[in-house]
Amino acid sequence: MDSMKLYKSKSIILQILFWLFVWLFFRFFFEYSTNNGVYGFWFSSLLMPITIGVTYFIISFLIPKYLLQKKYYYFGLYSLYIFIISADLIGVVVICYFLFLSGLKVSAMPFMSRQFVFVLVLVYLVVGLVSFVKLLNHNFKTASKNKELQNKILETQLQIKNQELQYLKKQIHPHFLFNTLNTIYGFALKQSKDTPDIILKLSNLLDYILYQVNKPKVSLKGEILHIKEYIELEKIRFQDTLKVYFNSDSVSENIQVAPMLLIPFVENAFKHGNLLNGFLTVQVDICLIDGQLEFLVKNTVLNSEEGEKEQGIGLNNIQKRLDLLYKNNYSLSVETIENWFVVNLKIFNLNN
Repeated sequence: MDSMKLYKSKSIILQILFWLFVWLFFRFFFEYSTNNGVYGFWFSSLLMPITIGVTYFIISFLIPKYLLQKKYYYFGLYSLYIFIISADLIGVVVICYFLFLSGLKVSAMPFMSRQFVFVLVLVYLVVGLVSFVKLLNHNFKTASKNKELQNKILETQLQIKNQELQYLKKQIHPHFLFNTLNTIYGFALKQSKDTPDIILKLSNLLDYILYQVNKPKVSLKGEILHIKEYIELEKIRFQDTLKVYFNSDSVSENIQVAPMLLIPFVENAFKHGNLLNGFLTVQVDICLIDGQLEFLVKNTVLNSEEGEKEQGIGLNNIQKRLDLLYKNNYSLSVETIENWFVVNLKIFNLNN
C-alpha cells in the first residue's frame, strides 16, 4: 500500500513538473520579439487549461475507450469534435487577449500570439507528444505482460513435461526391480551358489538407478556397461536356455544419453521373449556413427501376434519418454519378422 502511494505521489509530481515545463515553453515562444513579459505570462496561462484539458481527455478517454479498442470511427469522430471545441476556445483566448491586454491594438500583441494557426499547432504539438508517450507506454506494458505470460506458459509446460517424465521413470524402475528381485528369490529358494553374485550385480544396477537416473544425461558408455551387467543377471537366471549376442562399438566418455533409456528395451526382450528350439535368443547391437546412435534389440517369440501385442504395451511408456527427451530427433520401429520381435531405435544428432 505504501509503495502504491509513493508511486502515485511521484506520478503527480512528475506531471506537475511537466506542465510547468510546458508553461515555460509557451512563454518562451509567445514572448519572442517582445520585452513585455506580462503578455506572454497571461497568454501562456490562458492556454494551459485548454492544453491540459484536451490532453487528458484524449489520453484518459478517447485512446483507451476507442483507439485501443479499435473503434476507429468513433475515435476519429470525437477527435474531430474535441479539435473544433479546442480551436474555438483558443480563438476565444486570442480575442480576449486582444480585447483586454493589448488595448485593442494588434501591433501591441506579440507576433507569435497573433498567429492563430501557429498557436493551434503549438497546443496540439504538446497534445500529440503526450498521446504518443501514452501509446508507447501502453505498448511497452502490453509487450511486457505478453512476455511474462509466455514465460509462465513455457514454465508450466516444462513443469508438466518434467512431471510426466518423472512419472514414466517411476513406472519403469519398479518393473525392472521386480523382475530382478524375483530372480534372486528363485535362486535363494534353491540355495544357489550364484545368489551372492546376483545380489552384487543388482547392487551395481541399484546404484545406477538410484543415483544416476535423476541426472538429465549420463555417459553412453556407462549405460552400455549396465546393460552388460543386466544381461549377466539374465544369463544366471536362464542358465543353459539362453543365447545372447551382444555387439557394441567403443564409445567415448563424452557421448551422453538420457539415463535408463536403453536398458528397458533389453529388459523387455527377456521378459516377453519365448524359448524357441529350447533357447531364448536375444541380440543387442549398439553402434555410434557420426553422432547418430543405432540401437537394435531382437528376441525370439513363439506367437508373432501375441508377442507383438505384449511387448508393444511394454514399449508405450518408453516411447512417451523418447517423445519428451528426443522429440523429432529419433525414430523407433517395432515389428515382428517371422519368430523375431525386433526393436530398432535411432537417435539423430546425439551430441546436440
